Amino acid sequence: MKKKIDELLFAAFQLKASDVHLTVGVPPIFRIHGELKRYGEEMVDAAFTEVVAEWTIPEKMYPDFVAQGQIDYSYEVQGAARFRVNAFQQRGAVSLAFRTIPTIIPTIDDLQLPETLKSLAATPQGLILVTGPTGSGKSTTLASMIHYMNETMRKHIITLEDPIEYMHHHGKSIIDQREIGFDTHSFADGLRAALRQDPDVILVGEMRDLETISTAITAAETGHLVLATLHTWSAASTIDRIIDVFPHGQQSQIRVQLAGVLTAVVSQRLFQTADRQGRRAATELMINNAAISNLIRSEKVHQIPNVIQTNRAAGMHMMASSVQSFLDQEVITYETARPYLEGVD
Repeated sequence: MKKKIDELLFAAFQLKASDVHLTVGVPPIFRIHGELKRYGEEMVDAAFTEVVAEWTIPEKMYPDFVAQGQIDYSYEVQGAARFRVNAFQQRGAVSLAFRTIPTIIPTIDDLQLPETLKSLAATPQGLILVTGPTGSGKSTTLASMIHYMNETMRKHIITLEDPIEYMHHHGKSIIDQREIGFDTHSFADGLRAALRQDPDVILVGEMRDLETISTAITAAETGHLVLATLHTWSAASTIDRIIDVFPHGQQSQIRVQLAGVLTAVVSQRLFQTADRQGRRAATELMINNAAISNLIRSEKVHQIPNVIQTNRAAGMHMMASSVQSFLDQEVITYETARPYLEGVD
């Protein structure tokens, strides 16, 4: 059975599928360049998905899957790739979603991301947030930044991930990767412990709750560079989300803290290329400056897009500008770009 599972995932890797879905009643579904495509005609049945779960879920985590009805973990196919997996119960059967994680970590240049990310990676302390919906490439962007640090700087980097995705090797930097559920109980626990482990850089896979967000801000205040993700769609919505997590009585204090520690927000979306042979990340980039800090403190976050648009020389840009650039270069089609073009000069 393991051979059959690995052959299926190897086929997905060869076809450059970003995701594999195993759901009862349909053949395996691959997401290739953003589109869902059936692989073969053989229907997936409940017995098969049950066995896939038993084979791929780490033994230590299987009781949690049975008790909770869902679990996140990683699985590796030798000679192909690692996969981030979510197994879950639905309508009395097991379904699984596999996300492909390439074994080779792409560079910032490979991903054609803004050069500004390199200077942000060299920031000695602060909070850098990479945001966007699920499947927008946030983890890959962060991995490319860590890879850049590892090749060019001497740092002690600690990552907290659920699960570990890209596997980093020690270069000029030391990189310790901790997996939630195996190496530490939660993001908040791992983050508190990291402050006693002499880190220069801490990567938080996801800021999910008040405790994690609060500890991340504290870590940034105490001289560390913290990188993290949020499921928000713009710089302004990211700031609002962080502040809204806190009780009303604490929000004024958090505004002041966030205005002081926030370094940058990178929001991104993946767009299918015009030739339908890949996807590119369009970005919105906000770099904190005196004007933005003042807007955060004075509860005028809605004015941040105006500051971004008037600070292009400093490397900032709106999502619409990035999408328009792709359109001008014929990287994407107008139909793909149209929903994102509002507000382009």
